[in-house]
Amino acid sequence: MASGVRHAMEAAEVTGGARQLVLPDSRVRRGADAIRRRPGLLAALGLAVLAIAALVAVAAGTVAIAPADTLGIVLRALGLPVEVSWSPAAETIVLDLRLPRVLTAVVVGAGLGVAGATFQGLLRNPLADPYVLGTASGAALGAAIAVLVPVRVVILQFGLVNALAFVGALGAVTVVWFLGRGGTLAPLTGLLLTGYAVGSLLAAGLAMTMYLSGANLRQIVGFLLGGLEGSSWLRLAIAAPLVIGGSAAILARARALDGLLLGEEAAAHLGVDVRRERAVLLGLASLVTAAAVAVSGLIGFIGLVAPHVVRLLAGPSARAVVPLSAVFGAVLLVLADLGARLAGEIPVGVVTALIGAPFFLVLLRRARLGYEL
Repeated sequence: MASGVRHAMEAAEVTGGARQLVLPDSRVRRGADAIRRRPGLLAALGLAVLAIAALVAVAAGTVAIAPADTLGIVLRALGLPVEVSWSPAAETIVLDLRLPRVLTAVVVGAGLGVAGATFQGLLRNPLADPYVLGTASGAALGAAIAVLVPVRVVILQFGLVNALAFVGALGAVTVVWFLGRGGTLAPLTGLLLTGYAVGSLLAAGLAMTMYLSGANLRQIVGFLLGGLEGSSWLRLAIAAPLVIGGSAAILARARALDGLLLGEEAAAHLGVDVRRERAVLLGLASLVTAAAVAVSGLIGFIGLVAPHVVRLLAGPSARAVVPLSAVFGAVLLVLADLGARLAGEIPVGVVTALIGAPFFLVLLRRARLGYEL
């Protein structure tokens, strides 16, 4: 009742004049509504911010390189005729060290944003993130086991840690799917509870592995905190197709994701094959998450917050939320990794937690734009 009165007041006209009574909250809502009607504008702004953030991240570091020289190096590498005004050392730093790291941050951040949006919509749970079905626990246990194995194998710059983390992440989700889809509980409830149980079991295995790791404990902890210092062009070339391909396939199923968000019965009435689409979307989101984790370790916050920010700005439609979550996730991780480097190569997961969690709390407390899952 109070909300209806307030909206009526905001829309009322002042008696005896042509002016409309516009409250500050009304202006904010109108601006938000304008953005929601034009998600393409929001996407363009996000891509512009991403390009600027990426350029700054490549230019900044212990050895500062002018943004103009950084852009010139990149353009010249793309084959454009640019006059050389930089040293060979600067070109090596940009092309061999910073650029692959920044692009990896873009790919990983985008993948985590898309996976988070998918899990939140699919499970109809605003607290869901890319690791909700045991992906993190499986990847961490796989990486920890790889650290303990007295064999060192490196293929295409991917070691046993990366390979077992990928296998562990997908294996955990597969177990959760087969154990949680049956029984008397509702499908989504069963998946969530099974994910919690399997994740707890894998976490216990991880704790035991860490206890037995001895001098290798630091390497395991480094994986758990996440980091992009091991980025390279070859690793990016292997992970990017999985992340980009999986994200594109999820976007192609945005209509099914919107239907599932309404509930199983509503989705079925809309012509969505609920069981098949749920399985496909879970598989694709898990694949994207596993590929990202194998490259960067466990990075929290991105997949949880990026979709929430997007829904606040663009509304609940998956056709807008999925691509915009990719853009905002990429921006967040690029900036977080830049902060981690400038702070002395601390784990990027620490930066996302320290900065992201308070930001998320303030956002939820002060946002008055309306929110829907």
